[in-house]
Amino acid sequence: MNRKRSKQMEPTDKELVQMALDARKNSYAPYSNYKVGAALLCEDGAIFTGCNIESASYPCGLCGERTAASKAISEGHIKFKKIAIAGSSEQTCTPCGMCRQFLYEFAPELTILCSNNVGNFKVNKLNELLAQGFGPASLK
Repeated sequence: MNRKRSKQMEPTDKELVQMALDARKNSYAPYSNYKVGAALLCEDGAIFTGCNIESASYPCGLCGERTAASKAISEGHIKFKKIAIAGSSEQTCTPCGMCRQFLYEFAPELTILCSNNVGNFKVNKLNELLAQGFGPASLK
């Protein structure tokens, strides 16, 4: 899903979490049965959703966060403001290490809404979840 919204109509955190919960429905998770949905809000108001996609060759799978971010990047959106992540258990779903590193490339101070299966969420900052992250500035 790609929705273009004006900044004046920016979704609430709860609405963004609901979009992540909805995106989870498209998850392909036949091996782990752990479905994840993500909804990424870009600085210009565009919203991209994604879900996890597993593969029988486990390393080839994609997390929901990277699916949403890849969709945004492939459409020319590289400035991210906030992402909601919803898992399929009672525990809140936090991004894995690979997703933290991937997202750090584009938005070290990204706000992350980590939700459980019913929409209860905690607010985190990416640079807190990935302290002293490695990004473009590290290569200078």
